[in-house]
Amino acid sequence: MVTRGRILLIEGKRSDHPSFYTGLSRKGFHVERASTGSDALIALSSSNPQLILLDAASLRSSGRRICQSLIKQAPGIPIVIIFGPDTPPDEKTGANVTLQLPFTLQKLLNRIRGLMPVEEKDAIQVGEMQLDVEHRWVRVGSRQVRLTPRLVVLLKILMDRAGEVIERKELFSQVWDTDYTDDTRTLDVHISWLRQALEEDPRNPEYIKTVRGVGYRLDLKTHAVLLPASNRSAAGSNDTRPTPTL
Repeated sequence: MVTRGRILLIEGKRSDHPSFYTGLSRKGFHVERASTGSDALIALSSSNPQLILLDAASLRSSGRRICQSLIKQAPGIPIVIIFGPDTPPDEKTGANVTLQLPFTLQKLLNRIRGLMPVEEKDAIQVGEMQLDVEHRWVRVGSRQVRLTPRLVVLLKILMDRAGEVIERKELFSQVWDTDYTDDTRTLDVHISWLRQALEEDPRNPEYIKTVRGVGYRLDLKTHAVLLPASNRSAAGSNDTRPTPTL
């Protein structure tokens, strides 16, 4: 069986509902269990999970303190938190997805798949940024956003030449496939939209930098690589943090 991803499952030993361990394992996920928040923090370093499933209902807890500790130690790992049927969900936990019992395993799988890395032949990665060209979404950190086809082309060019300043006219010509480059204001608008998708603060961009009088540069730590099937990441959020399509 092909492993679909690594999940750290945090659940209490005395739960009044069945464990999710068996169902997730049968679906091909590699699941490591921790019975307390402290155990989970220790397991983070050794298990290198791609997603954390926090069963707060089984812990008789709101899960807020555990969730916030996990975010502090591993801010890039998405978290799904589960509450009991009689427990009002705590919206201040910081989790990416909140579920309330009862629900089916299929519903859980649907929410998990939106956060987990997937095997896509057209997925590329530069540093912490992943782009799925075919399905048109990008993930950076815990933020995942669906893009328009034009923004996918624009971002892919920037990722292919990460760290390099690309002149405005050259970038415009490649994205719009045209030799007419006298008016590149449309490019500026699309760069603005792309910043809204990628940046925590679009007015003070961390990734897409303007080189005044020249063009634009994507600042990331590594060069773009085609992800092998075992390591490709989906590009995504508040499921991971849902954002309108750009």
